Amino acid sequence: MEKIVCALWAGNVGREAFNARLHTELPGALHRAGALQIRLNLRDAEVESGVTLIQRWQEPQQDAVLQFWLPSANAIFRAEIDRLIADHCDHFAAWLVAESTIIPNKAHPPNSGERTWGWSQASFINFRDDLAHSDAVEIWHSHHTRVAIDTQSNFEYVQNLIVRPLTEGAPTYSAFVEECFPISALTDPHAFFNAVGDQAKFEANLSAMMESCGRFIQFGRIDIMPTSQYDLG
Repeated sequence: MEKIVCALWAGNVGREAFNARLHTELPGALHRAGALQIRLNLRDAEVESGVTLIQRWQEPQQDAVLQFWLPSANAIFRAEIDRLIADHCDHFAAWLVAESTIIPNKAHPPNSGERTWGWSQASFINFRDDLAHSDAVEIWHSHHTRVAIDTQSNFEYVQNLIVRPLTEGAPTYSAFVEECFPISALTDPHAFFNAVGDQAKFEANLSAMMESCGRFIQFGRIDIMPTSQYDLG
């Protein structure tokens, strides 16, 4: 089995109509075409208050993220899947990824078809240009992962290392990261950094996280968006 992550752009379609069609039509069609473990990350009204958390590289920025598994991501076996996705958006980009589940969602497990509790931060990142890829991965996996666990209120944390692009012209990213947080963390930095009522802890966690990110992430070439997460079978 291989995992695919897609970024989808709505084009001129309004976001509410775009999200509704993705949610009601696309998962079933993909499942019938052989896709498994389908997940949608939608930018919707539920996460609008988290606008200050957005970091943008792509212009326009992607409007949704689609994740799923196939027995093979090879192009000759993916044609129907790609056609279905293209029929539901203005355009899309896809990548083959290697998934590593750091924190599985045991605290608020999703129900199929329903919005997952809290919200999901969907992050497309690039590693620093001055680092060898292997060195960036080493920092990410062996240092930053522990920092991200210890300094945030995330109850799900999944790292997806990009193996290769699957579509022509896909933006060049190094990884896609998904982390789920309580809804309060959309607007309260202290809640995000697991330091409600503790200013000293907040400052320490924020400083540790920013220092750690700076060791391997190329700021200015990242796309970070608050989303609503839906697991759809």
